[in-house]
Amino acid sequence: MPIRPVRYFGDPVLRTPAEEVVTFDRELRRLAEDLTDTLRDERGSGLAAPQLGVSLRVFVFDVGGVRGHLVNPGLSFPDDEEQDGPEGCLSMPGLYYDTRRRLNAVARGRDVHGRPIQVVGTAELARCLQHESDHLDGVLFIDRLDPRTRRIALREIRNAPWNTDGKAQVKVSPHPMFGRYR
Repeated sequence: MPIRPVRYFGDPVLRTPAEEVVTFDRELRRLAEDLTDTLRDERGSGLAAPQLGVSLRVFVFDVGGVRGHLVNPGLSFPDDEEQDGPEGCLSMPGLYYDTRRRLNAVARGRDVHGRPIQVVGTAELARCLQHESDHLDGVLFIDRLDPRTRRIALREIRNAPWNTDGKAQVKVSPHPMFGRYR
């Protein structure tokens, strides 16, 4: 499947809550494959459909040998333990900031065929599940930074080499295969 361009910070699709998937069909499976191929090419830990310009509640992950995808995920937390650690985002390449997240997370959703699945994560996998779920709600990890660090992050975004138009936004036409998912 094709590797697709990742949308950068500033693109409105990244701030828009994604729509629930209601049709589990070939197009959804192709989207999951495109997400997986693009994630692999970008060497990331997770990638959500809005990062490819598709406003659907789907993400893929690959953390420490645990790989998969979730459709219409929901998160729960078995305890109140937290972790602090570096976090980055393919929509803000090259920028990493310490971000507070829950240490343990349980994600429940569906696979591309509509079957229920559950992913239990701790440490980095829990961080990834939370980060990608945030993308589906239009939330970016810099929204979770303390005010001082967030100001630093926004300054670095303005000066980032990928922010070529000053708006930190990539203008890419939607993939023709996903026309109905624009």
